[in-house]
Amino acid sequence: MSYILITANRNYSSWSLRPWLLMKGLGIDFDDRLEPFTKPSNYEEFRSFSPTGQVPVLLHEACAEPGRSRRTIYDSMGIALYLADRHDGVWPSDPDARAWAQCAASEMHSGFSALRNDCTMNVGVRVKPKPMSAALIANVARIRELWEEGLSRFGGPYLAGAELTAVDAFFAPVAWRARTYGLDVGAGQAWVHHIIAHPAMQQWEAEALNEEWREVGHEDELRACGEVVADYRVG
Repeated sequence: MSYILITANRNYSSWSLRPWLLMKGLGIDFDDRLEPFTKPSNYEEFRSFSPTGQVPVLLHEACAEPGRSRRTIYDSMGIALYLADRHDGVWPSDPDARAWAQCAASEMHSGFSALRNDCTMNVGVRVKPKPMSAALIANVARIRELWEEGLSRFGGPYLAGAELTAVDAFFAPVAWRARTYGLDVGAGQAWVHHIIAHPAMQQWEAEALNEEWREVGHEDELRACGEVVADYRVG
């Protein structure tokens, strides 16, 4: 199978990280095409390859037969579901773990707006956060609850058992946020350390730190989240 995964800046793009980590972690071969954020809205430029004007997008040369064209799969959950139909390991094999993982990943995909807005992802910095809103406190508490439940029920070191699956990929951006903002995730901190140490996450971080461009809108969002106390990015 021939896949092209279109992603954006390593520092900022939490949505891109999800399928990228999943495919790397499962050993699914793909070509990595990076389309950086260059301004607050890249909608028109991204529409040339994405029907939503957003990333990530998976391009699949799925059908070599004459008359069949390349498929475009968009949205991180859509990509995960598409891959699950074609590759083992996207979801846990144990039925209980699989049901939990699918619910938890879906909850992450559709919720936690306060966390997204008040703790924007930036891999290369450390931030002293502004006082947490009630909504953010509730989001972090729920994250802690989910992670502790998964580790306790399924034995770790990943959230749904011994192997990395889609639920780890969907929460991976939160691992960076936990480190960046010093969020208290209780016993879930063991998973944060474990997932960040994964070779694919280490590759993502190295590429993030070496990115030389900055996008003003994302940098403004970062400063609105709190005081940047360390910046390990080049330039």
